[in-house]
Amino acid sequence: MATSTQSIVKALGGTHVFRRQVRGIEDLLERVRAGLPFAAVDQIGQRFGLNRDDLRVLLRLSTSPSSRGLLDAEESDRLVRLARIAAFASDVLGDDAKASHWLRRPNRALSGRPPLSLLDTDLGAREVEAVLGRIEHGVYS
Repeated sequence: MATSTQSIVKALGGTHVFRRQVRGIEDLLERVRAGLPFAAVDQIGQRFGLNRDDLRVLLRLSTSPSSRGLLDAEESDRLVRLARIAAFASDVLGDDAKASHWLRRPNRALSGRPPLSLLDTDLGAREVEAVLGRIEHGVYS
């Protein structure tokens, strides 16, 4: 199952953060290219129990979230990648708390690494998505 655009937007804080409805993938792409609000970092942190220091490292943020209004396009893209995987984990596992726990716990299918530790690259995110896909389809992972 592909994670819907609306699930990603919800993970990022929805209309509270975006200040308007994000109507689809093209709208989200436009927002990513223009830079997402730093408030989206805090929202995903709160929703999935991630602290600011972990998020700053994972997203490779150049400055503190409170020091600017917008992320740059690359930071925004990394944030959307995290939101996509976290929302997918929540959908597959049943809720945000279970997803948060699963993302932090070492996983045998990922050579003993926690899924969260792989989300700093697209290749790592694809591996995590593959494991979630197997779980979704009832394949032991």
